[in-house]
Amino acid sequence: MGRNGFNSSAYFCAMAIFAVSLFARTAGATSTPVNVLTYHNHVNRNGLNWNETILTPSNVAPGNFGKLFSVPVDGYVYAEPLFVSNLNIPGQGFFNTVFVATEHDSVYAIAGGGPNRGKILWKKSLTNPAGGITTISSTQLGCTDLVPEVGITGTPVIDLTTGTLYVVAATFNSNSSTFNQHLHALDIRTGAEKFGGPVKIAAAVPGTGYGDGGDTDGKGHVIFDAKMENQRAALLLSGGFLYVAFSSHCDIDEYHGWVLAYDATTLTQVGAFNSTPNGQEGGIWQSGNGPAATPSGSIFVGIGNGTFDASSNNYGDSLVKLAARTLKVLDYFTPTDQSFLQGNDLDFGTAGPLILPFQSGPVPYELIAAGKLPVLYVLNRANLGKYCNGCNPTDPQVVQTVTSPELSNMFSAPAYWNGWVYQSSSGGPLLAFSLVNGKISTASPAQTSVIFTFHGSTPVISSNGSTNGIAWILLTDNGAGAPAVLYAFRATDLKELYDSAQVPGDAAGSAVKFSVPTVANGHVYVGTQTELDVYGLLH
Repeated sequence: MGRNGFNSSAYFCAMAIFAVSLFARTAGATSTPVNVLTYHNHVNRNGLNWNETILTPSNVAPGNFGKLFSVPVDGYVYAEPLFVSNLNIPGQGFFNTVFVATEHDSVYAIAGGGPNRGKILWKKSLTNPAGGITTISSTQLGCTDLVPEVGITGTPVIDLTTGTLYVVAATFNSNSSTFNQHLHALDIRTGAEKFGGPVKIAAAVPGTGYGDGGDTDGKGHVIFDAKMENQRAALLLSGGFLYVAFSSHCDIDEYHGWVLAYDATTLTQVGAFNSTPNGQEGGIWQSGNGPAATPSGSIFVGIGNGTFDASSNNYGDSLVKLAARTLKVLDYFTPTDQSFLQGNDLDFGTAGPLILPFQSGPVPYELIAAGKLPVLYVLNRANLGKYCNGCNPTDPQVVQTVTSPELSNMFSAPAYWNGWVYQSSSGGPLLAFSLVNGKISTASPAQTSVIFTFHGSTPVISSNGSTNGIAWILLTDNGAGAPAVLYAFRATDLKELYDSAQVPGDAAGSAVKFSVPTVANGHVYVGTQTELDVYGLLH
């Protein structure tokens, strides 16, 4: 293992395996089954499944593609479903298995296809009502962002090497009248706890906090408050370490943004980052997107409204680069209009970062970041640019800022495929921008005819290498209790191929905002308020 906790041998081995699979695919061989082990498919958060050989733009159409089955679950599904191919479940056999986590603090392993499709292989409850341990009600928090209860919100992550699913569950203990959050490590074959878990989440860092002492220990440390902190962002597993990020419930004070690092096999906390240790707020929620990681192990997170003063370690409305394991701040970018963003609730970090592949232009290592203003930022990962005081309204230190008449507030993460960047925004279409030599072309970006309402939505892409690209996206802000609508668009021009509202029998369950579909091995998995809906070829 190299410096910063990066396992270089494992990385280059993975690249070799990818090269072999790419050669086999282009030579006409059948690709290996797909696993979706983390939010948006990869630690770079590109939303891409490039090994989809079953679903193509020619066969995803009404009458040929549609809803196959549904499985009831016991709570809202904010977390993206995860997927493991050909998993050996003891005493039951091998299954293509989809993992679903709910706000009722339950994790399900479900047969995602085949003759036993829809069978619940195991279910794990992370509460104990008989012992006074339950989920947290929205009423207890005084916040209706998550209703009617808060349990598991952030997308779990799976380590296939050890067969472990990591997840954070929020609970209330009525015996002690305390709010708690725990990190669980579950065996993906049985649901059993591993590595001595669960472990209670707690943290403290040097700082003055809000200044009134309510968020400190009175000894010069800001402390983690399990009631105030919302574990919304997806978990990240990188280089043998697990990263968990936190924000707030309804911006109710007092809260801070946190990223905590744990050893993945001992569950020992090894690092803690607080976004505003000498200030306030600065939540890390990213509309459900997780922290992103590069092959070298650096971690990138987008931070929302809060105190900004880098000299005092406060990084409100910033994109921060953190060292693996220690979470030391290595670099950052803050828009020059940060004070305006802070004063108008226009968080910069709502979209979460997208790590781009190597670019042939003058800046080879880039990422894309965005927030509630209609601006996409292309940043140099090797030199994010920090804060340009007095440069308002431009940021000359960045690679590129991109605006478009169709862009609006961005509450959704971008996706990438084959030289295209896909972005949805509030009250606008899904857009596809071409990316050439590290620069985004804004001339007539491809766009859908469908408008995605208040929050927009996060797309995912399936393809067979550089062919048969399909952009999948959910309409979720279409009325209280209305069904989620699954859309499929041809990725090269965003012409509609299918939507689940076209056929009455294809309707999904009631929508959950910010939810993301998962595409794997010819199926599309959609989490809703009451069920997992599964789509695929009908014959």
